[in-house]
Amino acid sequence: MTSRPPRESLAQILGGRRGALDASIPPAAFVVGWLIAGQSIAWGAGAAIGVAVLLGAYRVARGDKARAVVVSLAAVIAAALIALHTGRAEDFFLIQLLSNVASALLWAASIVIRWPLLGVVVGLVLGQKTRWRRDPALLRAYSRASWVWVFLQYALRVTVYGSLWWSGQVVALGIARTVLSWPLVAVTVAVSGWVLYRTLPPEHPGLRVVEDEAVESGGDADAAGKNPSGSGADGLPRT
Repeated sequence: MTSRPPRESLAQILGGRRGALDASIPPAAFVVGWLIAGQSIAWGAGAAIGVAVLLGAYRVARGDKARAVVVSLAAVIAAALIALHTGRAEDFFLIQLLSNVASALLWAASIVIRWPLLGVVVGLVLGQKTRWRRDPALLRAYSRASWVWVFLQYALRVTVYGSLWWSGQVVALGIARTVLSWPLVAVTVAVSGWVLYRTLPPEHPGLRVVEDEAVESGGDADAAGKNPSGSGADGLPRT
């Protein structure tokens, strides 16, 4: 009997550390520029956009997709324009607050309609598309693990960002934006991975194999082994 290979961690499958780190740098630059220039929103916005441009150029030079870089830069520019328009430095973080509200609602809704977004994401990364939904064990595990993302990541961010934004704590928002980026993502991935694998039965082949496909292929192989000639129960060839 061959032993099963060790299961991959969810962090190994998802990755994404560099992107989460990069996303926290422009907000930090905004706060630094805002403070150094005597709480000038214009200087803070310029610092954030300048840093975002430099990061984007570096990522493109490293071979990252230009579309992802443009989207990240556009988000920073939009945040800066909102703060400049309202004259409130804390509004630089308003898009981040609203996006986490939307993410929490979207992830919760996906679980309710039995399309948990963690399964969708992992299925795309592994090239399974939506085949994982045919495996009841995977569907149940992805649903439970997706709740971790709803509460531990998005709801927590909404609570922290919302309270700090409401009270106008710009520096605290910059710190929270950094702390609740990659460190929180790492914790969320680790905890959701633990929930995911705790939910799967011990005999389950893992995330890369859909259980019903494994059973079907095993059943076909058994049938071929027991009756390699393709004959019927009476020993005569099937026609």
